[in-house]
Amino acid sequence: MEFAILFLPLLGSIIGYFGRSLTKFFSEIITSIFVSFSAVLSIIVFWEGIIKNDYKNYIIFNWINSGNFVANWSINIDPLSSVMLVVVTFVSALVHIYSIGYMSHDPHKPRFMSYLSLFTFSMLALVVSDNFLQLFFGWEGVGLCSYLLIGFWYKKDTANNAAIKAFVVNRIGDFGLAIGIFLIFFYFGSINFNEVFETVPQFIDKKVIFLSYEVNLITLICLFLFIGAMGKSAQFLLHTWLPDAMEGPTPVSALIHAATMVTAGVFLVVKCSPLFEYSQVALNIVIIVGMITAIFAASVAMVQNDIKKIVAYSTCSQLGYMFFAAGIGAYHVAIFHLFTHAFFKALLFLGSGSVIHALNNEQDIRYMGGIRRKLPYTYIFMLIGTLALTGFPFLSGFYSKDAIIEFAYLRNSLLGNISVFVGVFTAFLTSIYSWRLFFKTFHGPYNNKNISIDETHESPMVMLIPLFFLGIGALFAGFIFKETFIGHHNTEFWRTSIFFLNEIKHDHIPLWILLITPVLVVAAIPLSFYYFITNTKILNDIKNNNLSFYNFFLNKWYIDELYNSIFVKPIKKIGYIFWVSGDLNIIDRFGPDGISKIVKKISNKASKFQTGYIYDYAFVMLIGLSILLTYLILR
Repeated sequence: MEFAILFLPLLGSIIGYFGRSLTKFFSEIITSIFVSFSAVLSIIVFWEGIIKNDYKNYIIFNWINSGNFVANWSINIDPLSSVMLVVVTFVSALVHIYSIGYMSHDPHKPRFMSYLSLFTFSMLALVVSDNFLQLFFGWEGVGLCSYLLIGFWYKKDTANNAAIKAFVVNRIGDFGLAIGIFLIFFYFGSINFNEVFETVPQFIDKKVIFLSYEVNLITLICLFLFIGAMGKSAQFLLHTWLPDAMEGPTPVSALIHAATMVTAGVFLVVKCSPLFEYSQVALNIVIIVGMITAIFAASVAMVQNDIKKIVAYSTCSQLGYMFFAAGIGAYHVAIFHLFTHAFFKALLFLGSGSVIHALNNEQDIRYMGGIRRKLPYTYIFMLIGTLALTGFPFLSGFYSKDAIIEFAYLRNSLLGNISVFVGVFTAFLTSIYSWRLFFKTFHGPYNNKNISIDETHESPMVMLIPLFFLGIGALFAGFIFKETFIGHHNTEFWRTSIFFLNEIKHDHIPLWILLITPVLVVAAIPLSFYYFITNTKILNDIKNNNLSFYNFFLNKWYIDELYNSIFVKPIKKIGYIFWVSGDLNIIDRFGPDGISKIVKKISNKASKFQTGYIYDYAFVMLIGLSILLTYLILR
């Protein structure tokens, strides 16, 4: 069963790609069926783990065995990987089914479905690994597939640029992860998780020299691992690829942002909790970066107009929540939020795709509005997703997001207290921008001049059925699994996969902590409706006055412009200098250009002997014969 979970998506990807010419819907059906089977089996494995507490490591084959370096291809099933299996395969199966309708008019949909299945396989290989090398294989696999899927419409320059940007930015993070893995093998003598984690206490006080400074080995390893996590999970400073990734088809956005690529960084930090727990410096950096990311992305989402980019920045913000939850030591709460977030974020992305589909590919919310009666089912599903994302009481996001704030308060540290404020304030901003998207999309006047409201239509059932299942998850996943993930006996569930050095007891929570976030979230609903629908003049005046903070948020804190000034332009200048002085003046001058000039000169001289007179040819032959005889005599 475990082997089928991993290899069915890979098999579907191969068969779907090479069998695309058999029948019209062969690739779509075969990939969707295989991933759906994988999802069903993943749920069975997850449930059996909860009931029987039966987890195993299945070795497929010995991959590399060279001296002390041993790496297997394995399927390691533990509580953490079983949760990730459900998240990845369930969302991926629904995205596959949804794509049958969404991509129905695309001539290259078999290739698209094949890439989706390959993406799923890569993420599965990552989460079931029992060593850092297999994890790195899956890590690079999702990076490659994201490049292929973001740039799927390769004839669009913007799609190509976005794909390259995602690939390059992720290489920065991957370089950090690779260094972390090198350090682990060099000092620990192994890259297998169990062997490394068991020997961590022996290296607590180990110091190494790095860049002429003496640093703690565990801290250094954790920081490099976290750099990898920052790149993959789009944390602040390495986040710039995430909004541009919206150039890919909407199902890609749902898969990348809800279940696969961006969750890999959170998974890595939680998986390596036995390392991070022994480095308070690394944990503090994780908290700080997570907090900055949460509030940064929320502030930018407030003023964006592209429906997919708003949801993308929301993903970035929620990932910030997950990281500062991991930073305070509440790893299980981070995974709980990852679990619930997958449902409502995939629901919001696919719901946005349904809106875009109805409006003939329009993505700007300023040119939407008033379509709730034309898209009644999409309206309901987007409402559920918005309520869950904002943390409305008793929906999935309420249980996981509020739990992060509660555990931050219970940590009772300086950074923990700061993260409480950041978490509450970000939750309020999340509610504002989420309802802004919802109200401007479905309420108010209809503003699209390119397509009449009568031409808009609800999506087909093949697109609505995945929304229904995601809606069920967004409604009930938090309530059903709260006790299992973060209840009083949760440490027993997570014991074999998460290490708690200083466990936080989830009790004695003051009433104001329990109430402040839900109160702000609920209060934001009428506030948003008033400012975005009833009385838009106030916000329009702010935009028209070009206030500095509005432009600051609109331009995404000018991070892209900063990188362009610091890195892109200087590198282009250096490249231009090398191109002129090296390529043109040296390589071309003395290489192909120089040789061609010499050949041309010789040929021009030789052509002068082509006169048509016999005595000229005889003279040339005599000279040639003389040269040949001289050569033979001297030799």
